[in-house]
Amino acid sequence: MSASALFILDLKGKVLICRNYMGNMDMNEIDHFMPFLIKREEEAEMTPLITHGSSHFLWIKHNNLYLVAMTKKNANAALLYSFLYKIVQVFQEYFKELEEESIRDNFVTVYELMDEVMDFGFPQTTDSKILQEYITQEGHKLEIGAVRPPATVTNAVSWRSEGIKYRKNEVFMDVIESVNLLVNATGSVLRSEIVGCIKLKVILSGMPELRLGLNDKVLFEITGRDKSKTVELEDVKFHQCVRLSRFQNDRTISFIPPDGESELMSYRLNTMVKPLIWIESVIERFSHSRVEIKVKARSQFKSRSTANNVSILVPVPSDADSPKFKTSTGSAKWVPEKNVVQWNIKSFPGGKEYLMRAHFGLPSVESDELDAKRPILVNFEIPYFTVSGIQVRYLKIIEKSGYQALPWVRYITQSGDYQLRTN
Repeated sequence: MSASALFILDLKGKVLICRNYMGNMDMNEIDHFMPFLIKREEEAEMTPLITHGSSHFLWIKHNNLYLVAMTKKNANAALLYSFLYKIVQVFQEYFKELEEESIRDNFVTVYELMDEVMDFGFPQTTDSKILQEYITQEGHKLEIGAVRPPATVTNAVSWRSEGIKYRKNEVFMDVIESVNLLVNATGSVLRSEIVGCIKLKVILSGMPELRLGLNDKVLFEITGRDKSKTVELEDVKFHQCVRLSRFQNDRTISFIPPDGESELMSYRLNTMVKPLIWIESVIERFSHSRVEIKVKARSQFKSRSTANNVSILVPVPSDADSPKFKTSTGSAKWVPEKNVVQWNIKSFPGGKEYLMRAHFGLPSVESDELDAKRPILVNFEIPYFTVSGIQVRYLKIIEKSGYQALPWVRYITQSGDYQLRTN
């Protein structure tokens, strides 16, 4: 069993709009939701599930709204929470922002969407690109003999419409990896992980089938090739278009892609990453009246790669003023609202080392111990490079009409939560 009913409430618990999907529950039960929620808040026992008798309320809050799924026992809670977040995304793509005003201004469209995204309590079409084909912004309603829903609604390939045509057929694939890193004052790496995703921009006619070959470990366990070049991916998640049975059988990533932009897969690697940009910082104080900060930045990747738009944020005491800077490359500026010096380096090749000095006056004689403990933050982007070493071995495009299509693959490594504690 899934959701019996779906409600959208304002912050006071007033029902703005609702949909009874199964007719097996008293819709007035929703009146108990807000009093129970307030009581839980007062008792500091907030939970995403509230129960009243045989009724269960699974809820999320978004801006000034509560989205509540009401159900009886034995519901698939994970499915319902995933559904609630998905319909928030659908509403945002329709109305740009989901809040009380956008619900009130678009009642007809909201009702139509609620009718289509769920059928008898079970999630159905939640892809906004498909929904927008027959639920328009003007609140157009389906009528017998007037508009037929696209084949994607009942088709096995619900994420792609039929009859798509382009003059030039291309696929753009981006392999993007974000590095999360935390280094302590002694230079030890405390936390290190890579969060990756493969994004697609598909400009292809018809119903093409794509086959993607990667050099990740799960592929090599079956093919038995050189183990030294394997990549051990964790928490791999695929778009619904990927044929999971095919992947489980022979590790082939085979799929009919959605039109336009989508995320094909995401993954994570818990691995010790050598810091790509290493920072050393020394703070010298002179009789409480001024302070000098020396920062050394070193790129620890191969010289054939270059980091672009590097931004190094160095904390300074909150009462600092009268800044003076000297850099061996790039430019430095004081950002007083954040109490940091921002050192920008447009292009930072691998194997290079640069220096920055900052002088500040300290008008007050306050303790700056807390300021000194803030970490240095680094932002950067390195094109044509992945930390994990993951590579696209091939991307085949097969379509029954036999047209030629060009695949383009880019690799980008960027900073995620990248912190170095230096004091």
